[in-house]
Amino acid sequence: MQESVRVAAISVESKPGETAGNLDKIGTWCRRAAGEGVQLALFPELSLTGFIPNHPLRDHAAWLREALSAGRKMAESMTGTAIQELKRIAAGSGLAVSAGMLEDAGNLLFNTQVLVTPEGEVFHWRKMHIPMFEMPFYNGGPAPKVAELALGRVGANICFDALLPESTRLLAVQQVELVLFPFAADPPPGTAAAWSSWASTALRARCAENGVFGVACNYVGEVSCAGVTQRFPGGAMVVGPRGEVLAEGEGPMLVAELKAETLQAARAEPEYLFRFRRPELYGALAE
Repeated sequence: MQESVRVAAISVESKPGETAGNLDKIGTWCRRAAGEGVQLALFPELSLTGFIPNHPLRDHAAWLREALSAGRKMAESMTGTAIQELKRIAAGSGLAVSAGMLEDAGNLLFNTQVLVTPEGEVFHWRKMHIPMFEMPFYNGGPAPKVAELALGRVGANICFDALLPESTRLLAVQQVELVLFPFAADPPPGTAAAWSSWASTALRARCAENGVFGVACNYVGEVSCAGVTQRFPGGAMVVGPRGEVLAEGEGPMLVAELKAETLQAARAEPEYLFRFRRPELYGALAE
Protein backbone atom coordinates (compact mmCIF):
# COMPACT_ATOMS: atom_id res chain seq x y z
CA MET A 1 0.00 0.00 0.00
CA GLN A 2 1.04 3.60 -0.39
CA GLU A 3 2.86 5.25 2.50
CA SER A 4 -0.27 6.68 4.08
CA VAL A 5 -4.00 6.26 3.33
CA ARG A 6 -6.68 8.44 4.90
CA VAL A 7 -9.99 6.57 5.20
CA ALA A 8 -13.48 7.44 6.39
CA ALA A 9 -16.32 5.23 7.63
CA ILE A 10 -19.55 7.16 7.04
CA SER A 11 -22.99 6.14 8.31
CA VAL A 12 -25.77 7.74 6.28
CA GLU A 13 -29.48 7.16 6.93
CA SER A 14 -30.47 5.28 3.79
CA LYS A 15 -34.11 4.44 3.04
CA PRO A 16 -35.38 1.35 1.14
CA GLY A 17 -36.29 2.17 -2.44
CA GLU A 18 -35.17 5.81 -2.18
CA THR A 19 -31.98 5.31 -4.16
CA ALA A 20 -31.80 8.84 -5.58
CA GLY A 21 -32.07 10.38 -2.13
CA ASN A 22 -29.57 7.91 -0.71
CA LEU A 23 -27.10 8.86 -3.45
CA ASP A 24 -27.58 12.56 -2.67
CA LYS A 25 -26.56 11.90 0.94
CA ILE A 26 -23.58 9.83 -0.14
CA GLY A 27 -22.48 12.61 -2.49
CA THR A 28 -22.78 15.24 0.27
CA TRP A 29 -20.69 13.23 2.68
CA CYS A 30 -18.08 12.41 0.04
CA ARG A 31 -17.56 16.12 -0.52
CA ARG A 32 -17.16 16.65 3.23
CA ALA A 33 -14.73 13.75 3.46
CA ALA A 34 -12.69 15.13 0.56
CA GLY A 35 -12.40 18.38 2.51
CA GLU A 36 -10.72 16.41 5.30
CA GLY A 37 -8.20 14.81 2.97
CA VAL A 38 -9.92 11.42 2.84
CA GLN A 39 -8.92 9.12 -0.01
CA LEU A 40 -11.34 6.21 0.52
CA ALA A 41 -14.86 6.42 1.96
CA LEU A 42 -16.81 3.39 3.17
CA PHE A 43 -20.61 3.49 3.46
CA PRO A 44 -22.69 0.71 5.07
CA GLU A 45 -24.16 -2.48 3.69
CA LEU A 46 -27.08 -1.77 1.30
CA SER A 47 -26.63 1.98 1.71
CA LEU A 48 -27.40 2.69 -1.96
CA THR A 49 -30.76 0.92 -2.25
CA GLY A 50 -31.68 0.65 1.44
CA PHE A 51 -32.09 -2.29 3.80
CA ILE A 52 -35.36 -4.27 3.73
CA PRO A 53 -36.42 -4.99 7.35
CA ASN A 54 -36.94 -8.70 7.86
CA HIS A 55 -38.60 -9.37 11.23
CA PRO A 56 -42.32 -9.53 10.33
CA LEU A 57 -44.90 -9.79 13.13
CA ARG A 58 -47.93 -10.31 10.89
CA ASP A 59 -48.84 -13.02 8.35
CA HIS A 60 -45.48 -14.23 7.09
CA ALA A 61 -46.57 -15.44 3.65
CA ALA A 62 -48.26 -12.14 2.77
CA TRP A 63 -45.31 -10.14 4.08
CA LEU A 64 -42.82 -12.24 2.12
CA ARG A 65 -44.58 -11.70 -1.20
CA GLU A 66 -44.81 -7.95 -0.62
CA ALA A 67 -41.21 -7.64 0.58
CA LEU A 68 -39.83 -9.72 -2.30
CA SER A 69 -41.73 -7.59 -4.79
CA ALA A 70 -40.31 -4.43 -3.19
CA GLY A 71 -36.80 -5.89 -3.34
CA ARG A 72 -37.12 -6.68 -7.01
CA LYS A 73 -38.23 -3.13 -7.75
CA MET A 74 -35.43 -1.43 -5.81
CA ALA A 75 -32.59 -3.70 -6.97
CA GLU A 76 -29.98 -2.10 -9.26
CA SER A 77 -27.81 -3.73 -11.92
CA MET A 78 -24.06 -3.27 -12.09
CA THR A 79 -24.56 -1.22 -15.27
CA GLY A 80 -27.54 0.77 -13.97
CA THR A 81 -28.06 4.42 -13.10
CA ALA A 82 -27.03 4.05 -9.45
CA ILE A 83 -23.54 2.87 -10.40
CA GLN A 84 -23.22 5.64 -12.98
CA GLU A 85 -24.14 8.21 -10.33
CA LEU A 86 -21.68 6.68 -7.88
CA LYS A 87 -18.98 6.99 -10.53
CA ARG A 88 -19.83 10.70 -10.90
CA ILE A 89 -19.61 11.15 -7.14
CA ALA A 90 -16.21 9.44 -7.00
CA ALA A 91 -14.88 11.50 -9.91
CA GLY A 92 -16.22 14.76 -8.49
CA SER A 93 -14.90 14.20 -4.96
CA GLY A 94 -11.64 12.52 -5.94
CA LEU A 95 -12.40 9.64 -3.55
CA ALA A 96 -12.58 5.91 -3.91
CA VAL A 97 -16.17 5.30 -2.74
CA SER A 98 -17.62 2.02 -1.47
CA ALA A 99 -21.35 1.54 -0.87
CA GLY A 100 -23.74 -1.40 -0.77
CA MET A 101 -26.77 -2.25 -2.87
CA LEU A 102 -29.32 -4.91 -3.60
CA GLU A 103 -27.99 -6.12 -6.96
CA ASP A 104 -30.24 -7.21 -9.81
CA ALA A 105 -28.20 -9.92 -11.52
CA GLY A 106 -31.03 -11.05 -13.77
CA ASN A 107 -32.56 -14.23 -12.39
CA LEU A 108 -30.95 -13.73 -8.96
CA LEU A 109 -30.47 -10.93 -6.44
CA PHE A 110 -27.28 -10.38 -4.44
CA ASN A 111 -26.26 -8.22 -1.51
CA THR A 112 -23.35 -6.43 -3.15
CA GLN A 113 -20.73 -3.96 -1.97
CA VAL A 114 -19.39 -1.75 -4.77
CA LEU A 115 -16.13 0.19 -4.89
CA VAL A 116 -15.73 2.95 -7.47
CA THR A 117 -12.49 4.86 -8.03
CA PRO A 118 -12.16 8.49 -9.18
CA GLU A 119 -10.87 7.12 -12.49
CA GLY A 120 -14.11 5.21 -13.04
CA GLU A 121 -12.97 1.68 -12.18
CA VAL A 122 -15.72 -0.43 -10.60
CA PHE A 123 -15.12 -3.39 -8.30
CA HIS A 124 -17.70 -5.38 -6.38
CA TRP A 125 -18.11 -8.13 -3.81
CA ARG A 126 -21.22 -10.21 -3.12
CA LYS A 127 -22.14 -11.29 0.39
CA MET A 128 -21.15 -14.94 0.71
CA HIS A 129 -22.84 -16.13 3.89
CA ILE A 130 -26.52 -15.24 4.19
CA PRO A 131 -28.14 -15.26 7.65
CA MET A 132 -31.54 -16.90 7.99
CA PHE A 133 -33.71 -13.78 8.03
CA GLU A 134 -32.08 -12.52 4.82
CA MET A 135 -32.25 -15.76 2.83
CA PRO A 136 -35.53 -14.88 1.06
CA PHE A 137 -34.01 -11.82 -0.55
CA TYR A 138 -30.63 -12.71 -2.05
CA ASN A 139 -28.32 -15.58 -2.83
CA GLY A 140 -24.81 -16.18 -1.56
CA GLY A 141 -22.02 -14.85 -3.73
CA PRO A 142 -18.70 -16.34 -4.91
CA ALA A 143 -15.28 -16.12 -3.27
CA PRO A 144 -14.13 -12.48 -3.21
CA LYS A 145 -11.35 -11.04 -5.33
CA VAL A 146 -8.90 -8.35 -4.27
CA ALA A 147 -9.03 -4.97 -6.01
CA GLU A 148 -5.66 -3.47 -6.86
CA LEU A 149 -5.88 0.28 -6.30
CA ALA A 150 -3.19 2.93 -6.31
CA LEU A 151 -3.66 3.27 -2.55
CA GLY A 152 -3.37 -0.45 -1.86
CA ARG A 153 -4.90 -3.90 -2.21
CA VAL A 154 -8.53 -3.79 -1.05
CA GLY A 155 -11.23 -6.39 -0.42
CA ALA A 156 -14.57 -6.59 1.39
CA ASN A 157 -16.50 -8.88 3.73
CA ILE A 158 -20.14 -7.89 4.13
CA CYS A 159 -21.62 -7.98 7.66
CA PHE A 160 -22.27 -11.67 8.53
CA ASP A 161 -19.25 -12.67 6.42
CA ALA A 162 -16.97 -11.08 9.02
CA LEU A 163 -18.12 -13.60 11.64
CA LEU A 164 -16.62 -16.51 9.69
CA PRO A 165 -12.79 -16.65 9.59
CA GLU A 166 -12.66 -18.08 6.06
CA SER A 167 -14.17 -14.90 4.59
CA THR A 168 -11.18 -12.69 5.35
CA ARG A 169 -8.67 -15.48 4.79
CA LEU A 170 -9.91 -15.78 1.18
CA LEU A 171 -8.71 -12.19 0.72
CA ALA A 172 -5.52 -12.62 2.72
CA VAL A 173 -4.22 -15.38 0.46
CA GLN A 174 -4.50 -12.80 -2.35
CA GLN A 175 -2.25 -10.37 -0.44
CA VAL A 176 -5.02 -8.02 0.69
CA GLU A 177 -3.92 -5.04 2.79
CA LEU A 178 -7.18 -3.28 3.64
CA VAL A 179 -10.51 -5.05 4.22
CA LEU A 180 -13.80 -3.15 4.16
CA PHE A 181 -16.45 -4.40 6.60
CA PRO A 182 -19.85 -2.82 5.82
CA PHE A 183 -22.58 -3.80 8.30
CA ALA A 184 -26.32 -3.57 8.85
CA ALA A 185 -26.65 -4.96 12.36
CA ASP A 186 -28.72 -4.06 15.43
CA PRO A 187 -27.54 -6.21 18.36
CA PRO A 188 -29.38 -5.51 21.63
CA PRO A 189 -29.91 -3.11 23.21
CA GLY A 190 -29.70 -1.35 19.85
CA THR A 191 -27.01 1.25 20.50
CA ALA A 192 -23.82 2.08 18.62
CA ALA A 193 -21.86 0.95 21.67
CA ALA A 194 -23.65 -2.40 21.59
CA TRP A 195 -22.80 -2.82 17.91
CA SER A 196 -19.16 -1.93 18.60
CA SER A 197 -18.94 -4.44 21.45
CA TRP A 198 -20.58 -7.16 19.35
CA ALA A 199 -18.59 -6.53 16.15
CA SER A 200 -15.17 -5.85 17.67
CA THR A 201 -14.51 -9.45 18.71
CA ALA A 202 -14.76 -10.70 15.12
CA LEU A 203 -13.15 -7.66 13.50
CA ARG A 204 -10.11 -7.67 15.76
CA ALA A 205 -9.66 -11.40 15.22
CA ARG A 206 -9.97 -11.17 11.42
CA CYS A 207 -7.38 -8.39 11.24
CA ALA A 208 -4.93 -10.05 13.64
CA GLU A 209 -5.28 -13.48 11.99
CA ASN A 210 -4.36 -12.05 8.62
CA GLY A 211 -2.24 -8.99 9.38
CA VAL A 212 -4.55 -6.51 7.63
CA PHE A 213 -6.22 -3.17 8.24
CA GLY A 214 -10.00 -3.22 8.67
CA VAL A 215 -12.52 -0.41 8.23
CA ALA A 216 -16.07 -1.10 9.48
CA CYS A 217 -19.22 0.97 9.13
CA ASN A 218 -22.72 0.14 10.40
CA TYR A 219 -26.12 1.12 9.01
CA VAL A 220 -27.97 3.90 10.85
CA GLY A 221 -31.58 4.99 11.16
CA GLU A 222 -35.07 3.57 10.81
CA VAL A 223 -36.18 1.59 7.76
CA SER A 224 -39.72 0.56 6.81
CA CYS A 225 -40.96 -1.72 4.04
CA ALA A 226 -43.93 -4.08 3.60
CA GLY A 227 -45.35 -3.14 6.98
CA VAL A 228 -42.19 -3.90 8.96
CA THR A 229 -39.88 -1.40 10.66
CA GLN A 230 -36.33 -1.91 11.90
CA ARG A 231 -33.87 0.49 13.55
CA PHE A 232 -30.10 0.49 13.22
CA PRO A 233 -27.75 2.30 15.63
CA GLY A 234 -24.80 3.18 13.38
CA GLY A 235 -21.23 2.94 14.61
CA ALA A 236 -17.81 2.72 12.99
CA MET A 237 -14.44 1.19 13.74
CA VAL A 238 -10.94 1.07 12.27
CA VAL A 239 -8.73 -1.87 13.26
CA GLY A 240 -5.01 -2.35 12.77
CA PRO A 241 -3.08 -5.44 11.61
CA ARG A 242 -2.34 -6.54 15.18
CA GLY A 243 -6.05 -6.53 15.98
CA GLU A 244 -5.78 -3.21 17.79
CA VAL A 245 -8.66 -0.73 17.58
CA LEU A 246 -7.18 2.40 16.00
CA ALA A 247 -10.38 4.46 16.09
CA GLU A 248 -14.07 4.03 16.83
CA GLY A 249 -17.10 6.26 17.05
CA GLU A 250 -20.86 6.56 16.75
CA GLY A 251 -20.75 8.58 13.54
CA PRO A 252 -21.72 9.99 11.27
CA MET A 253 -18.10 10.07 10.02
CA LEU A 254 -15.01 8.44 11.48
CA VAL A 255 -11.68 9.37 9.87
CA ALA A 256 -8.38 7.54 10.38
CA GLU A 257 -4.89 7.45 8.91
CA LEU A 258 -3.50 4.06 7.86
CA LYS A 259 0.26 3.86 7.49
CA ALA A 260 2.20 1.31 5.46
CA GLU A 261 4.89 1.18 8.14
CA THR A 262 2.30 -0.10 10.65
CA LEU A 263 1.41 -2.94 8.31
CA GLN A 264 5.07 -3.76 7.64
CA ALA A 265 5.93 -3.74 11.34
CA ALA A 266 3.02 -6.03 12.24
CA ARG A 267 4.01 -8.52 9.56
CA ALA A 268 7.63 -8.51 10.79
CA GLU A 269 6.71 -9.54 14.35
CA PRO A 270 7.09 -13.11 15.68
CA GLU A 271 3.34 -13.15 16.41
CA TYR A 272 2.34 -12.53 12.77
CA LEU A 273 -0.11 -15.44 12.59
CA PHE A 274 -0.49 -15.68 8.83
CA ARG A 275 3.14 -16.81 8.60
CA PHE A 276 2.35 -20.05 10.45
CA ARG A 277 -0.33 -21.34 8.10
CA ARG A 278 -0.04 -25.01 7.06
CA PRO A 279 -2.42 -25.35 4.06
CA GLU A 280 -1.35 -28.96 3.48
CA LEU A 281 -3.06 -29.86 6.78
CA TYR A 282 -6.40 -28.21 6.06
CA GLY A 283 -7.92 -30.40 3.36
CA ALA A 284 -10.51 -31.86 5.74
CA LEU A 285 -11.90 -28.37 6.36
CA ALA A 286 -13.27 -28.24 2.81
CA GLU A 287 -14.75 -31.74 2.78
